[in-house]
Formats: sequence, C-alpha cells, structure tokens
Amino acid sequence: MQIGVDTERAVDDRRVFVVDDDEITRAALQFMLHDEIETHELGSLEAAYAKALDWKPAVLLLGLGVVRSRGIDVLAEIRARLEDIRIIVVADAATDPLAQECLKQGANSLLTKPLTIEKARQKVDMQLGRKVRLAVPVVVT
Repeated sequence: MQIGVDTERAVDDRRVFVVDDDEITRAALQFMLHDEIETHELGSLEAAYAKALDWKPAVLLLGLGVVRSRGIDVLAEIRARLEDIRIIVVADAATDPLAQECLKQGANSLLTKPLTIEKARQKVDMQLGRKVRLAVPVVVT
C-alpha cells in the first residue's frame, strides 16, 4: 500500500536504516517510510554496520533506547563507522535530557512520538536535503 507517495522520491537511490530496541517502533517507521525511500529495520547497530558494507545508508533513525543502553559515545562510534550519515534520534519527548544531549553530541534531529507518516517523512526529507512541504492546519467549524 502506498500512502501519499511522491513518485520522484520513490526512485531515489538513497536508503534509511532504522535501529531501535523497540520492535514495534522499528516496524512502524519502516512502514511509514518505505513507499518513498528504501528503508531497512535492524535490531542492532552491529547488524546496521554489517549491512552498510554493501548498502550504505544516508540516514539512520536511532532509538533513544539504544543510546541509553550503549551510552552517549555511541553517536561518535556511528559517525566513525558510517561516514556522512545523518542521525535522527527517535524519542518519546523532545524534552528528554538524553535526547537533548544527543543533539549536543552530534545527532542531526529528533523525531518524537507520537509517530505519524507526515512527521517521519518530513524529518527524513529534511536530512536528505529534499524539498519539504509545509502544511497549514485548517480548522472547520
């Protein structure tokens, strides 16, 4: 099923890796993104590093739980192992102190819950340098 797919974006040869210790979040993000960009969900950074040998990602969506379990230095490790990667940290809230520390330590952006197709695609598009459509909410009374 394709939801609001821009065909120009669907043929882009860049890819996104989703690494999160929450299987449901990984699957949801993969579903939300796969129509417009090649998206791979992976259960660990080691799996991402192995896959990146043949399939280099442009963007990494990294669950905050991975940072919490491996430490903030994991961001430097990722940058050393995946050259030119853009990192989006997936967090419950932008106000989470660890999420804020991730931004200070080199993460490019935060994607906060609740996750939506529009928000996930917009964050990835911004990191890929794609044009981002701005939406103005309309309230009908």
